Amino acid sequence: MSIYNRWFQLAAALLAMIMIANLQYAWTLFVEPMQQQTGWQRSDIQAAFALFILCQTWVQPLDGWLVDRIGPRWFITAAGLLCGLGWAGMGQATSLPMLYATYCAAGVGAAFVYSCSIGSALKWFKQRRGLASGIMAAGFGGGTALFIPIISTLIATRGYQATFLATGLSQGLVIVVVAQFLRHPPRQPSVASAPGPAAGAQQIGRRQFTTPQMLRTPQFYWMYAAFVLMSTGGLLVTANAGSMARSWGFSVGVLTLAATLSPIANGGARVFWGWASDRLGRENTMVLTFLLQAVCLASVVVLGQISGAWFAATLVAVYFTWGQIYSLFPSLSGDYFGTHHATSNYAVLYTAKGVASIIGPWCGVLIFERTGSWAMGFYGSALLALLAAGAALRLRAVSRRSTAAAMADASAAA
Repeated sequence: MSIYNRWFQLAAALLAMIMIANLQYAWTLFVEPMQQQTGWQRSDIQAAFALFILCQTWVQPLDGWLVDRIGPRWFITAAGLLCGLGWAGMGQATSLPMLYATYCAAGVGAAFVYSCSIGSALKWFKQRRGLASGIMAAGFGGGTALFIPIISTLIATRGYQATFLATGLSQGLVIVVVAQFLRHPPRQPSVASAPGPAAGAQQIGRRQFTTPQMLRTPQFYWMYAAFVLMSTGGLLVTANAGSMARSWGFSVGVLTLAATLSPIANGGARVFWGWASDRLGRENTMVLTFLLQAVCLASVVVLGQISGAWFAATLVAVYFTWGQIYSLFPSLSGDYFGTHHATSNYAVLYTAKGVASIIGPWCGVLIFERTGSWAMGFYGSALLALLAAGAALRLRAVSRRSTAAAMADASAAA
């Protein structure tokens, strides 16, 4: 098989994405053991998670612009070193600043892998963006399901420090090896750029927008708002599932079950809803899934406290109606703004997740520490999901007006 085969490139980038999944989705397993051994406040430990997400998202606009021009190979090689050494170094952290610095290093590496991999999927699969970006995002959302039982066992038998070290070095090595095979597709002739803000708004879906041109369209800001609102609830669950299980009196076995099944639902959502959006339309799929997410978030505090089975089931439902945002938004960005600048364009949009990391994981645990209840955080996140559905409806309306104006201009010219 040729190195320039698009399925080979998708598989290689997918493997790199799987290797960074633990950096976000296995974190919750380390929080309680770390707190017990160090005596640090839970909110101080979770600040590290918020910093990781900020680095993983806000670095991407810078590296995305460079990746579009240089290619993914050297960036993902550097990512392997940052992810491996950063994650491994967290086990050696003896102070909160050390923990923050090493997790931030891993976050920068994860940013390189994520932006390169999603950009690669959009570039290689221009006709099936929803499916391709869904598969790629599933590697990040669901890849940790392969490792959760192993990580849980290692923490119980060897401690969290040794687990950080072993998983960090092995993941980093795989990423470095995979990086040597990654390439961009041959460049196709580009369509002339949109001439200005007013004209650009009427060229949505027909032009190859640069990032500055994208930032002059109203569609980008409606996307950004919806992304922030929808990211919050899932990140709240991702960071605090372990603390929730402990506060509600569930065993480590229940947490391990929930932490194993949730990434499967998360990854499955990215593929399934990405595929569905190719047929139903991106905005229609967004409205449907955002409404479902609001219901599922509320069910966590209504039903999740009843038993371990309900706890696992409600978390799985949240992930299945949340993970799709990481396939819908990159696909929507490619639909609206083209694929030539897909990596840098989506990298800017993806910073919305960084904003949500402050609202969900960190503010959520602060509210719990002050009230002793997770209810306010989950009901608030459900309300944000409903607002995101409204933003998606508004996005659809703005886009239809732009399309109608473009058709009117074309008719007048004819």
